[in-house]
Amino acid sequence: MATRKPIVAIMYDFDKTLCTKDMQEYGFIPALGMEASAFWGEVKNLTDEQEMDNILAYMFLMVQKCKDKKVLITKESFQKLGEGIEFFDGVTTWFERINAYGKQAGVRVEHYIVSSGIKEIIEGTSIAHYFKKIYACEFMYDYTDTIQWPKFAVNYTAKTQFLFRINKGVLTIDSSSAGKLNMFTPENERRVPFRNMIYIGDGLTDVPCMKLVKSNGGQSIAVYDPERGKEAAMDLLKCDRVNFIAPAEYGANSDIEEIVMAAIMKIKAEEELRALI
Repeated sequence: MATRKPIVAIMYDFDKTLCTKDMQEYGFIPALGMEASAFWGEVKNLTDEQEMDNILAYMFLMVQKCKDKKVLITKESFQKLGEGIEFFDGVTTWFERINAYGKQAGVRVEHYIVSSGIKEIIEGTSIAHYFKKIYACEFMYDYTDTIQWPKFAVNYTAKTQFLFRINKGVLTIDSSSAGKLNMFTPENERRVPFRNMIYIGDGLTDVPCMKLVKSNGGQSIAVYDPERGKEAAMDLLKCDRVNFIAPAEYGANSDIEEIVMAAIMKIKAEEELRALI
């Protein structure tokens, strides 16, 4: 029986999931003459003092510190910062390997970023072209292309809306998308069912997405830096928030590769069985 080629959506957090630390720490914070701990300490203080969303707090401080330090940050310079991002082992070859495996298995693999980091920095990385869509925080720019104000903030609960966008195929954020996103769509008419999703993240900010995917039949994976230990990831597993944990090592024959490849085969088999109903 002929079947439509299933789409497998793999969604990734970015900081400490694909890259080794928060992306601002590679180039942006050093350009301000600050230590990372000092910058994030000010973010925490602003969040607590103003009862402010912590994502908006860090974005505000990025703008404010640039003005105070007379550091010119433009969209182009943000993208330039992306060139200095350091990835965990195997990340740069991961996407082609997984795409090839998906093709061999008879599914179409799509990769997405769902991050609270800066979209423009991610766009400047060597892996940006592998993603069908990058959902992350953005800034508004003035006529000189200099950052002015937070345009779009992605906190841990806001992340879940992007899973629904991927689920329904409403990928563009514009004035008409809210209606399309909230419109009732039968499960069998949705572009990527949740059961065909794989979410990969590293910590508590990913929990709403991890739980949403897992509860709806998809696979959620918590990764951890082998040098820092797996205690936090184990807690997520014990609390039934993820299906699997794995070191953030993405090379050939790695634990996460085996998990993702097995998940792809599971999705393919389930779709073939559904086609027989």
